[in-house]
This record gives sequence, structure tokens and C-alpha cells, in this order.
Amino acid sequence: MCCMVAALYISLLSPDMSGQDLRKTYTLRECMEYAVGNSADMQVRKTQSDDERIARRDAVLQAFTPSVSADAYAYSNFGRTVDPETNTYISTTSFNNAYSVSAGITLFNGFNAVNNMKIARTAQSMGRSEEQQIIDRVCLATMEAYCNVVYYSNLAEILESQAETSAKTLELVMRQEELGQKGHADVVQAKADVADMDYRRIEAVNNMKNALITLKDIMFWPMDEDLHIEISSWENIRIHGEFSGDSETETAVNESLSREIEAITETALNCLPSIAVARGNMEAAFLKLRTARWQTAPSLNLYGGWSTSYYTYPGQKGYVPTPFWTQFGNNGGEYIQLTLSIPIFDRLSRHSEIARKKNEYRRAEIELHRKEREVEAEVRRAVQDRDGAWAAYLQADRRAMVQEEAHELNTRKLEQGLISQLEYRTSSEQYLSAMAERLNAALKYDIKRRVVEYYGGTGYLQQEY
Repeated sequence: MCCMVAALYISLLSPDMSGQDLRKTYTLRECMEYAVGNSADMQVRKTQSDDERIARRDAVLQAFTPSVSADAYAYSNFGRTVDPETNTYISTTSFNNAYSVSAGITLFNGFNAVNNMKIARTAQSMGRSEEQQIIDRVCLATMEAYCNVVYYSNLAEILESQAETSAKTLELVMRQEELGQKGHADVVQAKADVADMDYRRIEAVNNMKNALITLKDIMFWPMDEDLHIEISSWENIRIHGEFSGDSETETAVNESLSREIEAITETALNCLPSIAVARGNMEAAFLKLRTARWQTAPSLNLYGGWSTSYYTYPGQKGYVPTPFWTQFGNNGGEYIQLTLSIPIFDRLSRHSEIARKKNEYRRAEIELHRKEREVEAEVRRAVQDRDGAWAAYLQADRRAMVQEEAHELNTRKLEQGLISQLEYRTSSEQYLSAMAERLNAALKYDIKRRVVEYYGGTGYLQQEY
């Protein structure tokens, strides 16, 4: 049973920058902000948001504004044609010119325009939620990559310190061999220990460089430019705080944990962008279903327009044409038209569309329920992982402190010739393992608790670092 934890934090202290040039050193928050600002997914999402804004503008214009068009044409005829003045056939060259302006607006079409406005508004809201999803995903990936760099950097520092200790131990063993206190086998073992520490240190440095490449990739940082991040000394990456709950009964702890999970789950279901997207999909599917149902209703449209024309017979001898502006005014005419369209039979296409939209709405509803169950499971898993990481850190911290004390004692014993080089190597291995595990446990706990805070309604960029 893990105890309840209060007022916990990980102190990530900035390194000493004295003696170095004043190059920009990025904190974890700054790395996340840079990654979000340069993410290709975010740039694609912004273009989609532009499309959604345009779609909503089009839906508003379609609902409240008429469509207006203007036409003009001119043509010459060289054969038999109808005289517009006498409405009889004539055989002569003629020239005709016409102009028209028309407008139309839909008065009723089954609330299609209104529903399109609502669908466009829902799409915009979903777009903001999807954008937040991308931000959260990029921040979490950046955090994990950042912690990997911190881990391998500090592991390399620990191994470098141990390599220096191993080199000093080799000198000591060589002197003890000269004095007859150690054998040649101890010297060989000490040399092997030095070589092993150097190898492991180089391996840790290589892993750190690979982790840094991964961080650059997630941040979209230029690969040919150096990235300097804030890395604390492994001695400062420790969890501090006051802890309570050791004296509580298991039942009380379980009840408190259950209340915490319930509260976090409720917040997550109301705040998580993935749930908002699923709800938006269901709302949009419902609006599309309602639109399809109204398509079986009649539609009413209003049209109006004005037109005029000009004609002349340039090939007819003795013909005196009426001036252009006189014909322009005399031949003008207006019209207004009200159209009622009643669907009677369209090979059941509308009914098929209704059936498809029903299925789409049902799928969206099922997807929302599935997402809600996933979130409930994710919250429970996140809280369990956090508490498990905390318990693992407690054990790793105790083990590290004991191993550190034991290693110091064995170092003094080695100096006094009381233990063999092989025994000292075993002690050193256990000490290194304990230091690395405590460092890893502290960083892992920091990530796990931030995930729980995220489900509790605090975004990654809004948390304290």
C-alpha cells in the first residue's frame, strides 16, 4: 500500500553558467513552447482552421444573402432570323446585344442553411479542440525526450565521477602491489574497472546525443545547430516534500484514492479535447441527420431580374436603326418569380440518405461512449502509475542512500587493504545501479504526476516547472 502524498515537487535547479558564454539555455517549458510553435501538425491544423472559418462564413452568407449575377452577350447573324420588332422571319445580316441582372434567394429549404451554420460552428469548436490535442501530444513527447536527455547527461556525469575514482583506485592498488599488500591480479582487475567505466561513460554520452537528436526532431530544431537545455546536477534531482498517510488504514487510503480518481475523471470528461472532439462529431452527425430529414419537405425560392436588348440590321439597305440608348430603355423588362418545389419520388435517394445519416450519428454516439470509457481507464491508469512511480522512487531513494554509505565504507576499506578489488568492484556496481535507478525513478515520477495534473484540468504548459 502506497501512502498518500502531499506537497510534492521535483527541484530542477539551473546549472552554474559561470565561465561559459551567454548562449540561450532552454528550460523544459521553453522547449515545449518552441516545439508547439514549430510543429508541422500545428501548421497543418491552422490551415484546416482557416478552411473551417471559410466554411462558416459561406454558411452564413448562404443563409442570409441572395445570389446575384449579371450577363451580357453580343452576336451577329448572317442568315435567316426572327425580327424582334415584327416577330417575323427575315433574311439579312443582323446584330444583337443583350444585358440582364438577376437575383435569387432561398426562402425555405428544410432549414438546410441554418443547420449548415451550426455544423460549421461545431467544426470550428472541434478544430480548437483538435489543436489542443496536438499541443498536448507535442508537449508530452517533448517532456519525455527532455527527461531522457537529462537522464543520460547525469548518468554520464555519474560514470565520469566513478571513472575518476577508478583511476585513483588503480594508482592506489599499484602502490599497494609495490608494497606487497596486493597481488598482480588486483592490479589487472583495477585496470579492467577503469576501462569498463570509460566504456560505460562513452556509451552514456552516445545515448545522450541520440536523446538530444530525438528532442531536436520533436521540437523541429535545426539539426545542424546546437541546442542547450537546462540540466540539473543528478544530486539536485531529488523529490522533496512532506508525506502523510502512513498511519491511515488501508480502507481510508482506498476511499481517498477512489474520491481522487472520481474527481479527476469528472474533470477529464469535461475538459479533455479528445472528449470535446467526440462530442462535436456526435453533434455534427445529429445536425446532418436533421438536415437529411428536412430534405423531404418542399423548398421555396424567390427570383427576380431585369433585362434589355439592342438589335440592328447592318446588311439591310435603307434601314435606319433605332439609337442604342432608346432601345436600351424601350426593350427593358423586369420579372419576379416564386418557385415551390415538392419532392415526390426520387428513387428513394432521400430516404437512403436519412438511413446513412442515422448510422453516422449512431457511430458517433458509440465513439463518444468509447472515448469516455477510455478516459476513465486512462485516469485510473495514470493515478496508479503515479503512485507506483512514487513507491518505486521511495524504494530507489532508500536503496541509493544505503548503497552510497556502503560504497564510502568499502572505499575506505580498499584504501586500508581490507577488501579485494573484486569486492570493491561489486560494491561500485551496486552503487552505480542505485544512483541510476534513483535518477530514473525521480524523472519518471515527475512525468507521471504531470500526466495526472493534465487529466485534472491543468494543461502541460500551465503547470509549474
